[in-house]
Amino acid sequence: MTNLAGAISNQKPFARRRIVVTRARKQAGGLAQRIELLGGEVIEFPTIEIQAPASFAGLDRAVQRIERYQWIIFTSVNSVAPFLERLKIAKKSVAELGNAQVAAIGSETTKRLAATGIAVAVIPSLYQAEGLLESLKGAELAGKRIMIPCAAKARDVLPETLRQWGAIVDVVEAYKTVAPVFDAAAMRQRLQHREVDMVTFTSSSTVSNFVQLCGGDSLAAIAGTAALASIGPITGKTIEELGGNVTVMARQATIDGLIDAMIEYFSVIKH
Repeated sequence: MTNLAGAISNQKPFARRRIVVTRARKQAGGLAQRIELLGGEVIEFPTIEIQAPASFAGLDRAVQRIERYQWIIFTSVNSVAPFLERLKIAKKSVAELGNAQVAAIGSETTKRLAATGIAVAVIPSLYQAEGLLESLKGAELAGKRIMIPCAAKARDVLPETLRQWGAIVDVVEAYKTVAPVFDAAAMRQRLQHREVDMVTFTSSSTVSNFVQLCGGDSLAAIAGTAALASIGPITGKTIEELGGNVTVMARQATIDGLIDAMIEYFSVIKH
């Protein structure tokens, strides 16, 4: 290989790699674009759809009494838009958050909030509920009222721990994730024929829905020789619980962190 060819190869670490993106279609663009810029072939296979919850009643009640909250915690970027929309419907503005402090999990969530004029006071270094709880340990939360707009059937560790600390917590549904309905035969065939180098997972829902859509006894059996990449430990745990082996784990639970881990993996794997 010439020096020029080597330089080009180094700039395109995903060259000739076929990588499945399982994020919701509306959110897949950032990851898909990065993969393509690094030379990879993106295979879009959205395993989740973001939809409105069965009812906004809980969120609407919380928004109507927004001034009574001392904290509002956003655990996903998906909760920001519906929160703002229900705020608008209630004829209220972000200014009416008053003295409420805001915490957010993830850089994407923080950027979206900042773009709307909502300052985030607490951003954990570990982008999951446990990381946020670690960041909140020093706060005086006993007797404080906290709103958590989140997904239907979200993990309970955050609200349960905050309640143990004496906080009054209102968990309100802002959205839900569902598995889309489509024929996954083409994906199963590609996996069986070893035409996929890696499947990326950015949430536990993307993993469980991937298995549901593709069928099979275990994730390892479905994926075949494809490497399985996880955005973080919670998603990685779901991969293992469903019979898969985590090949790539992001050190930071962000798209950038996932891409960095993928580059590291492919840099030592021969074509």
